[in-house]
Amino acid sequence: MTGPATSQAWSSHEGAAALAAPTSTEKRRVFDWRILLGFFLPVAIALLWEAAVTFGFAEGRLVPPPSRIIAMLWGLAQTGELWTHAWMTLWRVLVGFIIGALSGIVLGALSGSSQALRQLLDPTLQALRAIPSIAWVPLFILWLGIFEASKVALIAVGVFFPVYLGIAGAILSVDRKLVEVGHVFRLSRIQLARRILLPAVLPEAVIALRSGLGLGFMFVVAAEFMGASEGLGYLLVDGQQMGKPDQILAAIIAFAILGKLADSLLLVATKPLVRWQDTVRERL
Repeated sequence: MTGPATSQAWSSHEGAAALAAPTSTEKRRVFDWRILLGFFLPVAIALLWEAAVTFGFAEGRLVPPPSRIIAMLWGLAQTGELWTHAWMTLWRVLVGFIIGALSGIVLGALSGSSQALRQLLDPTLQALRAIPSIAWVPLFILWLGIFEASKVALIAVGVFFPVYLGIAGAILSVDRKLVEVGHVFRLSRIQLARRILLPAVLPEAVIALRSGLGLGFMFVVAAEFMGASEGLGYLLVDGQQMGKPDQILAAIIAFAILGKLADSLLLVATKPLVRWQDTVRERL
């Protein structure tokens, strides 16, 4: 016989099973589905626009159909220009990201962990954050010249501020009770930082790094407008000057693909740092 208590226990068991971590088969099925779902929207838009141009509903002169954009990408890839420009853009973003992220982590940690340093640093950094990115261009050209140093410096500025804000905010938002538990167990400051503060900060730090990387790709366009002869930003300017909208859109698509790949690599690289999290994001 099964009574109310047994039914309640079974319901509780079902609820716990629903929130339990999915099996490897379930993870693989969800992952495959998400990949297909992620391609659905851009492919659908591309097919609709291609059909609109093909059947005469749109002219397609200023916004070329996907077939022309793919042909442009294929032509640039065959001549090797696409790989040259993409690699140069990626190199600039990588160097600028490393410099900006390291600076943001160090100053964000100092500002978040010390009230005196926060009062010293934060007002100035917040004022600098409000300066538009383009305003830095003439100054960096004057200081560093028109070559790579000024471009990397501009990208580093774009990466720095979201990383700084993310790290400082993550440290300041650590639950006071966690720190009190560390004091109860008489942890030293180093042990407290390593065993309590660092794990609590890492999830938000990963988000800050991803935000900084995204802004790095945005700032590289402004950087490559500063007299660059290589890079995807150069392709944008060249397409504008030569009246080639298919080249402009091809460069934009290349930016999107590069940015997504870089973000995915960063996510994979930082995943072991937050593997300890027990979340239900797979189910939500």
